[in-house]
Amino acid sequence: MPLTGIRVLDLTRLLPGPFCTRLLGDMGADVVKVEEPSGGDYLRWTPPLIDGESVLFNAINRNKRSVTLNLKSPAGRDLLLRLAEHADVLVEGNRPGVMARLDLGWDVLHARNPKLVMCSITGYGQDGPFASRAGHDLNYMATAGALGLNGARGGPPIPLSVQVADIGGGGLEPAVAILGALVDVGRGGQGRWIDASMLDGAVSWLALVLAAYGAGEPTGRGDQRLGGRHPCYRVYTCKDGRFYSVGALEPKFWATLCDAIQRPDLVDRQFAEGEEGARAQEAMASVFLSRTRKEWEQKLAGLEVCCEPVLEIGEVATHPQVVARGLITSTPSGAEVRPAIPLRADWRRSGAPSLGEHTAEILAEVGVDAAHLASLRKEGAV
Repeated sequence: MPLTGIRVLDLTRLLPGPFCTRLLGDMGADVVKVEEPSGGDYLRWTPPLIDGESVLFNAINRNKRSVTLNLKSPAGRDLLLRLAEHADVLVEGNRPGVMARLDLGWDVLHARNPKLVMCSITGYGQDGPFASRAGHDLNYMATAGALGLNGARGGPPIPLSVQVADIGGGGLEPAVAILGALVDVGRGGQGRWIDASMLDGAVSWLALVLAAYGAGEPTGRGDQRLGGRHPCYRVYTCKDGRFYSVGALEPKFWATLCDAIQRPDLVDRQFAEGEEGARAQEAMASVFLSRTRKEWEQKLAGLEVCCEPVLEIGEVATHPQVVARGLITSTPSGAEVRPAIPLRADWRRSGAPSLGEHTAEILAEVGVDAAHLASLRKEGAV
């Protein structure tokens, strides 16, 4: 596996950081999840729970080992530094300044291990007037302008059901940056400190929208090229109250769709706007209201029209393409359902660790024997 031999210290909680380190663990890195002895990652006890375990925590903490350390104690801090000496990456998700106050800031870690890559994941970054401000995905998306784009024309912004800033800006982009830094270290370079911000990530994902805005195109809610402006790229309601997605952007797909629905008069109105566009959308809406979602699936089967039914979440696992690709897995009991590793390769596969499950094993790797471990437990350092 590509990251075999790479050790990652994961000091993060909740969603962004754990998603980032899960990606690295999936690729073979030895991810050591460092947790507080008293309760660990907050997500461990966030409902829904099955057999006392959070299914949310288990979904994003596979392929990791867990060690408990009290970083506010001198012994706990010393143990982390010892682990850092043998690590390649350290990922943390505290507010700016917290690591420095623990005497575990970049200067200290870099001095102990010049090859270490440190990645700090925060909401707003290490500097600027919002650096220490609390926030969550909804707030970052709101500040980035992305939330304001989501929803129908004339209606209110609608929260996205997938945490784009958390997963994109706080998970995926930091993982890519870490991999790039590791390549540099492998070529003889020094470790570096990566300042990863969820707001920064959300803004970067607006490249096309910002480009269109700068060019003077409409970019309001429900009025973007890929946000509902044109009749060829919208969601329509079916006779049974279910929905169908139409993404016929290329003229050949749109023409085939218009032929299938027996509306050749709409072929030239693919990108119509204003009153003409509104009439074309109304015509398409009327057409889709004439059949149920299932009937439309049968009607459009085998045609190249870029149209697909809008699935409810309970339907995804049984979709034939999802089944064929093995995209969703479940525990033997079937109680927990979670996404599989999405990229085809020889990846690692192990479940999420219990709190402190690997404490003895991991600390033994830096010279802590059973007697010393017992003493550390007694003083509350682990």
